This record gives sequence, structure tokens and C-alpha cells, in this order.
Amino acid sequence: MSRIGPFDFSLREFGGSLGDLGTLLPLAVGYITVCGVDPAGMLVFLGLANIITGVIYRLPMPIEPMKVLAVMAIAQAWSPGQIYASAFAMGITWLFLGLSGAINWIAAHTPHSVIRGIQFSLGILLAIQGFRMIQGAWFLAAVSILIILLLRDNRFAPASLVLVAGGILLMAFRGDLSSIQPMSLALPQLLKLDMSLLWPSMRDGGFSQIPLTATNAVIATSALITKYWQDRSVSVKQLSLNMGVMNLLGPFIGGIPLCHGAGGLAGQYYFGARTGGANIIEGSLEIFLGIFLSGSIASIFRSFPMAIVGAMMIMVGIELAKFLESVRSSRDWVVIGATVAFSIYFNMAAGFAAGIAVSWMMERWQKTDV
Repeated sequence: MSRIGPFDFSLREFGGSLGDLGTLLPLAVGYITVCGVDPAGMLVFLGLANIITGVIYRLPMPIEPMKVLAVMAIAQAWSPGQIYASAFAMGITWLFLGLSGAINWIAAHTPHSVIRGIQFSLGILLAIQGFRMIQGAWFLAAVSILIILLLRDNRFAPASLVLVAGGILLMAFRGDLSSIQPMSLALPQLLKLDMSLLWPSMRDGGFSQIPLTATNAVIATSALITKYWQDRSVSVKQLSLNMGVMNLLGPFIGGIPLCHGAGGLAGQYYFGARTGGANIIEGSLEIFLGIFLSGSIASIFRSFPMAIVGAMMIMVGIELAKFLESVRSSRDWVVIGATVAFSIYFNMAAGFAAGIAVSWMMERWQKTDV
């Protein structure tokens, strides 16, 4: 592999493209096995979205399922039609927030300490989910963490590639690969949306998704891009419009609700992604899986050792916690504490609201004291 213009296609970039596996594998399995989503349409559009954003921004740009909607859809066994309708409704929502300037106003009035609190909360939640994924396979998880620490910066054997290859070998040893069907061609089908499902999808999960997406997928992701690439920036408006366009188009070929995410970006960067080449590599792999292995993809994802994915998520969670090193003000620490406490106990939307409220109150008290 080599560098082509602004795009790097090295092994490290390939490894970075696998850095957000933890945000995709469990939810993809649920969408396919519980809800009956067509894996060809889901993976092909996911791949297209990855490739297009990688080409446009020339940076790693995580594309992942919207988590609240995914959890609600899987828990309540939504029909594919309601899932596609929820994606379309999200497309309308984020296109409106981007074009109206509302997302700019929200970002402009969000204190930096609240953003740091959201990032730290996300790191904690990723680590917690990582420990859950280990499910007693502590030795495998410990070996995985050791491999990450030893090979994370290795150009010839990047940690995530070694871990994924090791996971596949372990699947083969356990006989999990015997269920894989021979490769066959499966193309996404053009779908007609049932617009009567737009409101139920918003009522049952969409409205709860909006605050999480605004904080994690938009504001925190934009801030993280600026932190990692100080000479580059992607505005909150651009991220909002990205999600609006891809969720308006995706449902017509079976795309699920998609967003960006600070956790996914941290995972990609931590494991080596530095250019849009990571997105192009990941997107190409997803399109290949969707077209040629859609009949077996749920079994492959479900059989992959989750302790390996859990170890990767724990290390990404620690990476997100490192951004607290820049915090110096005691006032900022109070705001961060409130944001984290409410995020962990309730959800990140509540954490965002609590952080804003505490920041506002402390500002008022400071003015009163003066």
C-alpha cells in the first residue's frame, strides 16, 4: 500500500479504519438478526458513506449507527420499514438544524468545559461497555491490551490488524467459520418508504436521539477534529449537513440511521488513522462484505471474539480521558464533574443539560461576587 495524494493507504491506515469496530459490530448484528434489516443494503450504504466522506474531508470521519435509535429498534424489534423511516426522519432533522443555523447557535453557547465533560463521559461509557464485552474472557482481553500497547504504533503490524487477524484465527479454531456460506452476489434493493412511520419512529426513539447526536456526533466530534488536526477543521454545520444528506438518501437502499461520533474518531485515530484513506479502506471492505457475504455477515460478526473488541474499546476510552490534562480551572472541573455524573447516571443528553446549567449558575455567582 502507498500514499496517493492526500490519502494514505498504509497498513497503519488500514488498522485505524478498524478502530471503531465496537460501535458497529453489536448493533449491526442486532439490526440484522432481530429486526430483519437487509445486510447488503445496510453495509453497502455504510461503505458508500465512508468513502464519500473520506474523499471530501481527506480525514478520518467515523460513520456509525445512531445508538439510541439502534437500541430502541433492537429492544422493540422494529420492522425494517420503521428503521428506514427513522433514518429518513433523522435526515430531515439534521438537514434543518444545519441549514437553519440552529446547530451553530447550540455549539456557540456550549462551554468548552461541557465539551470536555462529554468527551470524558464517552470515554467512561466506552470503557464500561468494553468490560461488559469481555464477559469473563479476561486472559484474551489482557493479551489484546498487551498487543495494543506493544504494536499500536507499529507500521508493519498495527495492533488492530493483528487483533482482527487473531480473532479470525480463533474463530477458525473454534469452528465458527464453518457456517460461512460461499460468496454470492447480493445487491441492495431500491425501497419505497412508508411515510406513515415517520412519526412513530420519532416518538419511540428519534427525539431521544437528537440531544445525544448534537453533543457526541456534532459538537464533540468537531472539537476532537480540531484537537487532532490543529490546521484543519470541520464545522458543526458541515457535520449536521453530512448526517442530513446521508440519512435522507440511505433508507432508499436499506441504510440504517447513521451519524458521526467522537468515540469512533478517537478509536480510528488511536489505532493509526490519519487521512481519509482510512474511510476509503473501511468503506471498500463494507461494500465487499455487503455484496459478496451478506448471507453470512451476521454469523461472522456474532462469532467474532467480543473480548478483543472490548479491549480495544477500553483503550479508546482511556484515550478520550487524556483530554482532561488541559483543564486547569477549578470552575471547569466543577462543570465537568456535573456533566460526567449526569451522563453516567442518566445519559449524555442529561449530562449536557446539567453541564450547561452548572456553568450558567457559576457564571452568575461570579458576577454577583464581583
